[in-house]
Amino acid sequence: MELLILKLGLALAIGLLVGLERGWRERDEPAGSRTAGIRTYGISGLLGGLFAALATAFGDATVFVGGFLGFALAFTWFKSREAEHDESFSVTGVIVAFSVFALGGLAVAGDYHAAAAGGAGLAAVLASREVLHRLLERMSWIELRAALVLATMTAIGLPLLPDRPIDPWGGFNPWEVWFFTVLTAAISYLGYIAVRILGAAKGLLISGMAGAVVSSTAVTVAFARTATAGANARALSGAAALAAMVSVLRVMAIVFVIKPQVIVVAGPAAFAAALAFAAVGALLLARGGGEMDDSSVPARNPFDLGPLLVFAALFAIVSTVSAGLVGQLGTGSLVATSAVSGTFDVDVAVLSALRMVDQAVSPEIAGQAVLAALAANAIGRLGLAISAGPFTYWMPLAAATVLAGGCGVAAYLLVPAF
Repeated sequence: MELLILKLGLALAIGLLVGLERGWRERDEPAGSRTAGIRTYGISGLLGGLFAALATAFGDATVFVGGFLGFALAFTWFKSREAEHDESFSVTGVIVAFSVFALGGLAVAGDYHAAAAGGAGLAAVLASREVLHRLLERMSWIELRAALVLATMTAIGLPLLPDRPIDPWGGFNPWEVWFFTVLTAAISYLGYIAVRILGAAKGLLISGMAGAVVSSTAVTVAFARTATAGANARALSGAAALAAMVSVLRVMAIVFVIKPQVIVVAGPAAFAAALAFAAVGALLLARGGGEMDDSSVPARNPFDLGPLLVFAALFAIVSTVSAGLVGQLGTGSLVATSAVSGTFDVDVAVLSALRMVDQAVSPEIAGQAVLAALAANAIGRLGLAISAGPFTYWMPLAAATVLAGGCGVAAYLLVPAF
């Protein structure tokens, strides 16, 4: 009985949560002019829970089905009168009410954890209307098509891929290759969305840090070319240092999602390096001043299918080669392999190293491989800055890179001692 009361309370809470968003959005409307507000949605969730409880008690699912149909007819009738009065064609309120009733039933007769998560997700989607509409206005058809094609390929193709190594060394697992490729693109897409929402002329800080979530190397080269054209080189190098910081933190986010135990090894050094990049970048920006249009930062769509397939192919090759070398030469070769591949693509190197954990490599070796990839990528990024930018741009960035490397080495050596 006590458990049933708690579940009914959850059903009511789900309705109240959704009703809070609905009521706030229509808070300026006169009382009684709306079909449903916070109380009605709360009671709708509770009603769904009560019908689910009755269906369970009678052992007859048609009790819940009949209750849902009656609720749906009554709510739709009132909502149609409201829509006719307001000359509105929105069906969101009706669908939301149906969802609240169903979630209330799920909370009582099904998985109440899933019901709670569904209620929170429903409220979050409703509260994000303006953000989603603004993003949709900024997206081009090419970007939307790329995301839809990728989603289709993932939903259909991922279950069909074999979830086992198909090479002699255990490095090439097609399911893992595609899953990690999509995961990396999704993390990068957060930065891409930030660029699209914020738009142009937001200054070096926003453009550099948001663009770095997609590609810190592309940001560094773009700033180098802008500095060559006569822009403020010191401020640009500061923004590039902040982009390097974001790149390090982004890699740590990937490590945390996939193999959190590796954070213990790589985390102190990586965070120390990120802090050094942040300090130097902020100092250079403060002394350099000035702003620029962020249109010089490439906002490449991370879900663009062509580059994504290239990334997946590189990931598969590096993973297979790394597994083969580890099998022949021992786990120490993974660090060298990660350093070489990290020069070209840090994500490929890091993902390949993380995949070896629990197979033939310990978290300590994998952490060293991650740090080697980050160091090699920083050196490669600096080399591109030297080749594309003036001395006044790359020299401060080189100093930031050396300081970050020194802080990382010091943290790696000192933290275990404590």
